[in-house]
Amino acid sequence: MSRWKTTALTQRLGLTAPIVQGPFGGGLSSVDLVTAVSESGGLGSFGVHHLTGPQIEQTAQAIRAKTKRPFALNLWVPYENSEEPPLSDQDFERHLALLAPYYKELGEPLPARPERFSPRYDEQIEGMLAARPAVFSFVFGIPSPDILRRCKALDILTLGAATTPEEAMALDQAGVDMVVATGFEAGGHRVSFLRSAESSLTGTLALIPQVVDAIKAPVIAAGGIADGRGIAAALALGAQGVQIGTAFLACAESSASEIHRQKLLGPEARHTAFTRAFSGRLARGIQNRFMDELKAHEDHLAPYPVQNWLTGRMKPAAIAQGRTDLMSFWSGQAAPLLKHRDAKSLMQALQQQTDDALKRVFQHIG
Repeated sequence: MSRWKTTALTQRLGLTAPIVQGPFGGGLSSVDLVTAVSESGGLGSFGVHHLTGPQIEQTAQAIRAKTKRPFALNLWVPYENSEEPPLSDQDFERHLALLAPYYKELGEPLPARPERFSPRYDEQIEGMLAARPAVFSFVFGIPSPDILRRCKALDILTLGAATTPEEAMALDQAGVDMVVATGFEAGGHRVSFLRSAESSLTGTLALIPQVVDAIKAPVIAAGGIADGRGIAAALALGAQGVQIGTAFLACAESSASEIHRQKLLGPEARHTAFTRAFSGRLARGIQNRFMDELKAHEDHLAPYPVQNWLTGRMKPAAIAQGRTDLMSFWSGQAAPLLKHRDAKSLMQALQQQTDDALKRVFQHIG
């Protein structure tokens, strides 16, 4: 049964299992999680879109101090004016006023407008290239041809994300090495870039074979995969590997709060929903009061990254006070399948479960 581990993904990167740990944004990634996954034969990933160029280099150094195995760094491509959002001071105050009652509940003062709402993308790219990870993964679009050429010159494998066959074809035509095809079951942000996220909601089971048929690049399946049965199914659909997020987010090595991990492993994880309340972009998380109350105001929310910055100023106080009604709990629809609390055990279980699932298939056929 171990033949399933030999794919384009494992051969290109020298992995022992075609499993990619999903990169987490918003400070949820950790050096320890990347290390644990990579040391277990998969591809650990660190979401660095909230970091400056020098911080990205420092993060890569910290990972390399703990493992010599391949890892990925993930960035968000500027999309919908996210690099320089057109926002007047009056607009900022209006968006802040919508959140003022929640700041008051937490006993937090209203923040002043910052000089920038996110790091500069061009400086992040330079930091990533200087760090020279084995893999540069990205979402919300396609880096420029120059960036892709520079990655190729440095032997950095490029891994782009698609939510539709059309997006996958655009990535393939641009020369991206591999494509993550992510179904709407996935937790966190919907990374659509050709059409709105709301009009790009295809399930993993339908999406993967369409993408496999449409492009030449190897396809990595994502969305709703949390155990070996999901891996076996993705491989049967033609994927060369899987990307798993929520199951790794629930592990002790991630930088998720203990409250977040408890939510993922508890009964509330059965109830997820899409929201723009926390970041200004569509994302799937465990349903709570903040999501419910702001749903009626979604047309008036600040755009990303402004909304993300505004709610980010509330986050530390909400965590400290245990205010689960005001916190984001990103989660995919497969969270009820979660059982493991550390990355090494999870990696071992995923591989054994995939062996078992494939054995059952072949026994049934036989």
